[in-house]
Amino acid sequence: MTAQVTVDVAIVGGGMVGASLVAALRDTGIEVALVEGFAPDAAAQPSFDERTTAIGNGSRAVFEGLGVWPGMAAESGVIRAIHVSDAGRFGFARLVAAELGLEAFGYVLPNRVIGRALWAALESAPHLTTFVPARPVAVAVSRERAVLDVERAGGERTRVHAALLIAADGAQSMLRAALGLPSHVEDYRQVAVVANVAANRRHDDTAYERFTTVGPLALLPLADGSYTVVWALAPDAAERARALPAAEFLAELQQRFGWRAGRFVRLGARAAYPLALTRSDATHGERLVLIGNAAQALHPVAGQGFNLGLRDAATLAETLVAARARGEDLGSDAVLARFAEARSADRRGVTRFTDGLVKLFTDDRPGIGLARDLGLLLFDLAPPAKQLLSRVSWGFAGRLPRLARGLALAGREESRGP
Repeated sequence: MTAQVTVDVAIVGGGMVGASLVAALRDTGIEVALVEGFAPDAAAQPSFDERTTAIGNGSRAVFEGLGVWPGMAAESGVIRAIHVSDAGRFGFARLVAAELGLEAFGYVLPNRVIGRALWAALESAPHLTTFVPARPVAVAVSRERAVLDVERAGGERTRVHAALLIAADGAQSMLRAALGLPSHVEDYRQVAVVANVAANRRHDDTAYERFTTVGPLALLPLADGSYTVVWALAPDAAERARALPAAEFLAELQQRFGWRAGRFVRLGARAAYPLALTRSDATHGERLVLIGNAAQALHPVAGQGFNLGLRDAATLAETLVAARARGEDLGSDAVLARFAEARSADRRGVTRFTDGLVKLFTDDRPGIGLARDLGLLLFDLAPPAKQLLSRVSWGFAGRLPRLARGLALAGREESRGP
């Protein structure tokens, strides 16, 4: 006989965005079921591997509100300056946080550190039922409720009844597909080669974004003085780069990037990830809402993807807590429409911003490069433009979630944010 569980919300996906949502709901009294295919400390867990994530100031504020930042801070690199350049051309710009009244633009964290801190916060969550490792095997929704059949690794099945299903299961979302929400994929025809590299001198808390004819090349400062490299290449070039001996890889990286960071002397393990823009046509349906990469998966240029997804999670938690206080059905169309409206401007703005950057700096039509570089130089000379861009680390557009403003999920409207 199949076991039965009834909760308020069922979340599929316990990666960084899904776990953040659970942490936000931890003390709200909302009953949560979390379904995740891999244990958080498993070597096969794709969300908490050795890749790194850049988080902005708004994301740091969310993590502070969730009480998990102390478990991350000691292992975070700090971005106090950003250097942007157009490879082989004269355009460049430099942003310095102190000149804009900021301590930092953001922080760089290993994904495993984020995962460890978030899952530690879930261990004592009083209203949480976890299915880990497990997978959803069937789903159905009606006007009254949602039903999710979950199978654990050993074959044991449980039927989960919920007012709301939340898809936090990534760009290839099973829930999104199962419930018929279409999505569109734009292949950038690029593959990101990711690795940690050390130079012959420690970094000075500067992040570099260098745009090349085949795609952006980013260096992000790590806590130990080295860098994470995210190098976007054509698929065949990426395959070749992964196969190169370490010395040859570093030599090619040096040639592409230059000497601003010093001489590259050591290389860590390399991984590769295809790059595409995936967008769901709708971010909610009947008793279903999409957050993070399930709603929109972005190119890593400018490091906005996770920050956008974390604001999804923080806003959804705020929306659900307010709905519960009003006695509303958490999966109702009215509640989900309010969430979608609250997130629409930010989602739309960040998606256009990142997609536009990729296309602008790979456009080789005559005259575009000159205009691009003149624009960079003008930006470098315009403090108001830099001030405006610095706010992207809090959020792109629309109302910031309460947690990102240093507030509790519910209460008075006072803020520590910008």
